[in-house]
Amino acid sequence: MGSQDSQMKIVHGEFGYILEDVPHFNDYIPSLHTYPNPLRSNTAYSVVKQYFVDVDDTVPQKIVVHKDSPRGVHFRRAGPRQKVYFKSDDVLACIVTCGGLCPGLNTVIREIVCGLSHMYDVNKVLGIDGGYRGFYSKNTITLTPKVVNDIHKRGGTILGTSRGGHDTAKIVDSIQDRGINQVYIIGGDGTQKGAAVIYEEIRRRGLKVAIAGIPKTIDNDIPVIDKSFGFDTAVEEAQRAINAAHVEAESIENGIGVVKLMGRHCGLIAMYATLASRDVDCCLIPESPFYLEGKGGLFEFIERRLKENGHMVIVIAEGAGQDLLTESMQAANQKDASGNKLLQDVGLWISQRIRDHFARQNKMAITLKYIDPTYMIRAIPSNASDNVYCTLLAQSAVHGAMAGYTGFTVGLVNGRHTYIPFNRITERQNNVVITDRMWARLLSSTNQPSFLSPKDVNEAEKEKPPPTQLLDNGNCEDGRQSGKQADSNYGTKN
Repeated sequence: MGSQDSQMKIVHGEFGYILEDVPHFNDYIPSLHTYPNPLRSNTAYSVVKQYFVDVDDTVPQKIVVHKDSPRGVHFRRAGPRQKVYFKSDDVLACIVTCGGLCPGLNTVIREIVCGLSHMYDVNKVLGIDGGYRGFYSKNTITLTPKVVNDIHKRGGTILGTSRGGHDTAKIVDSIQDRGINQVYIIGGDGTQKGAAVIYEEIRRRGLKVAIAGIPKTIDNDIPVIDKSFGFDTAVEEAQRAINAAHVEAESIENGIGVVKLMGRHCGLIAMYATLASRDVDCCLIPESPFYLEGKGGLFEFIERRLKENGHMVIVIAEGAGQDLLTESMQAANQKDASGNKLLQDVGLWISQRIRDHFARQNKMAITLKYIDPTYMIRAIPSNASDNVYCTLLAQSAVHGAMAGYTGFTVGLVNGRHTYIPFNRITERQNNVVITDRMWARLLSSTNQPSFLSPKDVNEAEKEKPPPTQLLDNGNCEDGRQSGKQADSNYGTKN
């Protein structure tokens, strides 16, 4: 059985129903003993009429269908099961955080610990210090509800984090030697790929160890799920920087405020912060090419907007315009420990290019203020919305591990919490689709040009999904897209 096959079980049903299921202990360890779920005697749950998820409950990946559409891909619904595969006293769980920081990390840690303790009477939980390499190079931290009680009020992660350091054999040796039987891994797509490899090695050795992932990316660039935790907080915090830039710009004649936001390959933070702000005149993201000079270029647009309004605000994602930077600066092919290409600072670069352009043209004097809040945004505690989301993600992961599921990640799909095979969320990155309605809404909001050359327009049209609007004869087009509809939460595409 190949690694992808062991990470996902395909179940076919009637009318085109396809369940992309996650692995279970029963797939490779026969005759395991089960135990009644401790929630049966949990006083907090005694008033709940139906708190166990039915064995056949699934959640559709695509929620917008037509009368002749097949039922399509489903994922297993998350939640508590009637039977569990661990005795509470036998559980030794561990939690690890990897990659960059993100609002909500401490909330997820807290709720895994509290969920295990309060719902399943588990009292042995370890924190792995410093990411993947902490499994074999650092001491562990004992986690109890008392230890983690207030950590959700702090940014960052109390466990520390790192990039790289993934030595599968050493990690699994450490898991085996310590007697750990539940591993909760919080991190982005690279971290989840690592989790998938750890699961494969655990399975190869025939160990009864549940591997559960909680996907983390501030950019919201993980596919399938509605959104990743921390994204709401990031967009909300970005408003502060945009508001500051707007105040600076409108307080002086021909003022320009430039704000650089996170978004290495995906412009969702920039797009949603722009839509939420309504003070932005131009939003530049990695998915939408732009150019500076000539007719229809950025410089021409800036001149026109300054003449119209006397000021403007530009939001640019950190990964936008990198092709233009490599033309004017020495291209650096350096990468970080996670394998991500180190980007040039596009905010500083574009600010200087704008200054140089107006100094050279000598048409009008400008005052430009550049604001870079990127690391401030990801270092703050999560807001109320993300705190609730982190709580539910953590509890879903705990329910899944206790029920014997493994090799899965948890995520919100069409508003329901689900268990998703690792390979589905690591197969590609989510991004803004510039031929979609959400990007059209942004262009309408800012009244900026698309900056697309005729060649870019032709390429975009080739990838454009079939329309969904009513045709002249009253029939509705099929409108199937390679992802969620544009109106779905946070513009996420599958």
